Amino acid sequence: MILPYRRYADFSGRSRRKEYWMFTLFWWIVLLLLMVPMVALGPSGESTSTNTIGAVWGLLIVAFIFGSFIPYLAVTVRRFHDQDKSGWMILLNLIPYIGGFIILVFMCTEGTRGENMYGDDPKGGFDYDVFS
Repeated sequence: MILPYRRYADFSGRSRRKEYWMFTLFWWIVLLLLMVPMVALGPSGESTSTNTIGAVWGLLIVAFIFGSFIPYLAVTVRRFHDQDKSGWMILLNLIPYIGGFIILVFMCTEGTRGENMYGDDPKGGFDYDVFS
């Protein structure tokens, strides 16, 4: 779940679907856990100390999102590399309405088996030369 944080700005190589989706699951769980106290302590108009604590939690959420942006980009680019596609395909996210859906389909698609131009198969697999 935290492997993309260890490979923080590593845009080379390949990543499996499991790495991408476990990172996404981790990101959403942490975000929801950070949002619960902020919503509970949010602006209620009762006291300034409660509003201050809610603002601190809000800043913590923003810091988490900004801190996770580069690992998200890196793991998505590596996921495209696993499918033998250019990492620049991430720019499909900029297409309004359908860009996110296209990225979702690509992130669910299995990678190429064996070695490709971006590196070895992250699943390992077996040696195809044995049977030739």
